[in-house]
Amino acid sequence: MPATPYLRVDLARLRGNIRAAADLAANGGVGLRPHVKTHKCVEIARLQLAAGAVGISTATLGEAETFVRHGFDDVFIAYPLWLDTTSAGRLTDLTGDARVAIGVDSVEGAANAGRLLGGSAVELLVEVDCGHHRTGVPPEEVVAVATAAARTGLSVRGVFTFPGHSYARGAPAEAARDEAAALSRAAEELTAAGLPPRVVSGGSTPSLAHSDLGVLTELRPGVYVFGDAQQWELGVMPPSAVALTCRTSVVSHAGGRVVLDAGSKVLGADRAAYATGYGRLPEHPEARIVMLSEHHAVVDLAGAALPPLGSRLDVVPNHVCNAVNLVDTLFAEESGELRAWPVAARGLNA
Repeated sequence: MPATPYLRVDLARLRGNIRAAADLAANGGVGLRPHVKTHKCVEIARLQLAAGAVGISTATLGEAETFVRHGFDDVFIAYPLWLDTTSAGRLTDLTGDARVAIGVDSVEGAANAGRLLGGSAVELLVEVDCGHHRTGVPPEEVVAVATAAARTGLSVRGVFTFPGHSYARGAPAEAARDEAAALSRAAEELTAAGLPPRVVSGGSTPSLAHSDLGVLTELRPGVYVFGDAQQWELGVMPPSAVALTCRTSVVSHAGGRVVLDAGSKVLGADRAAYATGYGRLPEHPEARIVMLSEHHAVVDLAGAALPPLGSRLDVVPNHVCNAVNLVDTLFAEESGELRAWPVAARGLNA
């Protein structure tokens, strides 16, 4: 057994989550292009493709390079990249082994991409802001961005968005409606301009079940493979579906509380405004992690008996993407046996 703390993957639950999203997409007649920034793991991405995914999404060029190197041949970097000669060269190199697309969200970004990628097979998708207000252009501005790219000879595949405002209590359904409205308007604008989109891409894990599959042609959820405490607290995934936990050891009973050997350096430090603690314990659903240091998690067990020193407890991280990026290895468990799966794209943030 690995020393604690380590991240453990329940393979049965993982496969169930992968299958559920694949079935949703297949039954709706849309493509599933999961975001691998959640797991950064080649073995898990292969399970997603085997279940019917049309390709993968990444957040960074480094992630894309890693997965292409492992044989993945259809990659969308779902990020408004600002390219320089080095990154453009890296992208062009990838097209020898894979179909590659990137995001843009400005006329300047599209023109810059065209200048540096002229003659390459890299395709572009224009990012639309559907209400998250992070990146992306309003739907009525997509034609200007797409035209700037098309003038350089680059192929514009379509439009994409991220309904990130689905990460709030009671928000997933409304965020999905916002997503559909923004993407529908953007697609109409492009079609009227003679640039009909081949792909209309969106999706997030909280809003996935509410996605308008009459508008979207592609879904890009990420967290759905594992679930996390955020999905649990939003009511999106029950604890029985959560496939990744941090296995920890009880190291102290100081102050009459449980202290675990997993801190922010393995659980991550994220705590959303709606989160009730720094993680959740499946065996003690009423418990809360009330204090998190680099190597300590202090748990209030809400009156339950303290487990013995040295005993092991599982913790569901608040934000699984951050937790995975903090470790080198995931330990996948099935029938009591553990398999070590490298986090192949760990730390590739550029």
